[in-house]
Amino acid sequence: MIEWSYQPFKKIIPPETYRYAATGGFNVVLDIFLYFCFYNFILQKQIVDLGFVAISPYIAAFLIVFPITFTTGFLFAKYITFTNSLLRGRVQLIRYAISVGGSIVLNYVLLKLFVEYLLIWPTIAKMIITIIVVIYSYAVQRYFTFKTGKIMLLRKKSNQS
Repeated sequence: MIEWSYQPFKKIIPPETYRYAATGGFNVVLDIFLYFCFYNFILQKQIVDLGFVAISPYIAAFLIVFPITFTTGFLFAKYITFTNSLLRGRVQLIRYAISVGGSIVLNYVLLKLFVEYLLIWPTIAKMIITIIVVIYSYAVQRYFTFKTGKIMLLRKKSNQS
């Protein structure tokens, strides 16, 4: 389906970038939808008191949704977007976790800033932050997590000979 929908954009966007936008776009929509549902309906905008720490509802919603979109994001990136990477799956997963760690820090800091200091509604803040994090994430995944590089491609070709 992604390859079919890519046809009109073939001359202006590289296939890898388009696949990242398509799968990442789906993952972003899933993330925002789940965040909205957890924040508004499951947590009901209430502080989550774990006994040893109290977590604001907008941070709790982020923490609940994160493992779901981490998993779908990695699987989409590995099997749909960055299929030319020669790195082992374990290495990709570790690097993906590192890159997502940066995304978590960005999400957390920016959520705190936007909601508590700039007084932006949590769901709107999450949407704005998502744009910032997507740009960061694409760069890190392309050049670090699922790195292909010329040397790696040459090794693959020589191993196939």
